[in-house]
Amino acid sequence: MAENMVLDIENQDLEEKLFEPSRISIDLTPENIRFMRSPGNLISVDFTNHKGEKEFLERVVIFRSFPITNPDEFISVREPDSKKMGRGKEIGMIRRLSDFDEETVALINEELDRRYFSPTILKIRSIKEKFGYTYWDVNTTSGNVTFVLNNPFSNIRILEDGRIFISDMDGNIFQIPDTKKLDQQSFKKIEIYL
Repeated sequence: MAENMVLDIENQDLEEKLFEPSRISIDLTPENIRFMRSPGNLISVDFTNHKGEKEFLERVVIFRSFPITNPDEFISVREPDSKKMGRGKEIGMIRRLSDFDEETVALINEELDRRYFSPTILKIRSIKEKFGYTYWDVNTTSGNVTFVLNNPFSNIRILEDGRIFISDMDGNIFQIPDTKKLDQQSFKKIEIYL
């Protein structure tokens, strides 16, 4: 009988772990969460958990569910977890960032901009191909940058609205919001890949 109880407890734990990711998180609104800057320049929160209890977390991490196609909706707020590269247990989801006041939106956007750093390419100085790699030299909103793509045709993504996202070999993402705003020489250099 004791063996059956142990198995039941183990099965409950396993079931909880298996179904944890599929549980619907709390819909975070200005009524149930308050964001503030911590003394260490991180983001802290006061919130009401799924049991209706008040909690305070000294630090949270924030992720976009759809960073390219819908950056201001479905924002995940999580506890930090270094073992999972900052993707700890989810506290809840912000449906629309615009539901919050300007100060909160600015605080969250500052964190998201840091996490999703994506400079805009203003000018393409050169693109050189060598041994299947392309070496890019560009001017961006963050200064002059050189980066390498191992396959431009699979690492350049064009969205329906015309925005272009380029992922380099180091995982950095560069963007071109509108190719019409590039100078003619820059456009000619990238046109072959579009």
